[in-house]
Amino acid sequence: MTALDRMEEFDANINSGEVSPDVIELLLEDLGDPELYSELLRENLGRPEVIKLIFEHPSTPEEVRTKAGAALNLPAKRQEEIEQLKKEDFERRSRETNEDKELRLVAKIKKLNVGEKIRLAARANKELRTLLLKDSNKQVVVSVVENPRLTESEAELIAKSRQIPEEALRSIGKNKEFVKNYNVVHALVTNPKTPAGVSLSFLPRIKEKDLQLLDKNKNVPEAVRTGAKRILMGKKKTR
Repeated sequence: MTALDRMEEFDANINSGEVSPDVIELLLEDLGDPELYSELLRENLGRPEVIKLIFEHPSTPEEVRTKAGAALNLPAKRQEEIEQLKKEDFERRSRETNEDKELRLVAKIKKLNVGEKIRLAARANKELRTLLLKDSNKQVVVSVVENPRLTESEAELIAKSRQIPEEALRSIGKNKEFVKNYNVVHALVTNPKTPAGVSLSFLPRIKEKDLQLLDKNKNVPEAVRTGAKRILMGKKKTR
């Protein structure tokens, strides 16, 4: 399943009411994406419990809050109430250390079932993606890797990790945008966890000096070392 397919599936799940309010609440942590509030409201107009979350969230843009209130037949919040909400939220965030925030988010994630984690991972921001990559379920990790918002720098770090399941490394290897980056390809080829078939397909792109190191790297599969040696011998013959 491609990243686009996964996003479309996520949106379909939201519309069918399959994404829990707990997942929505975690998505609303993404203060860097104001459009998210509009999208979530539009996709959940038939779900009062989600609309209420959006209506009461301190960072909800006022235009979206007004629409949420109208959908719930609620009077518009008075400006002083809104400012109080924002003030309390700002004070909470100011007191909260990075470690406190991580612990809070981890506690919320732990309450989700596997399906909810997969849906969250498909659209999570960078902070949540980092936490979800540590999940013990392979499908959750693969969903993070296939998140359309995943960056090349994140893909490179994942490709280097020996804690990442093979399925996720294989998914990175199939991403045409990520494998345009030499660092990502090199990370995949030198990672002992990467399936040999994936590594072998990238060997022709590996620089000669890196092939020489790969030839001596006892951590990678023997097939990869043999492939590196074969390419090096071929280069010598053409000189």
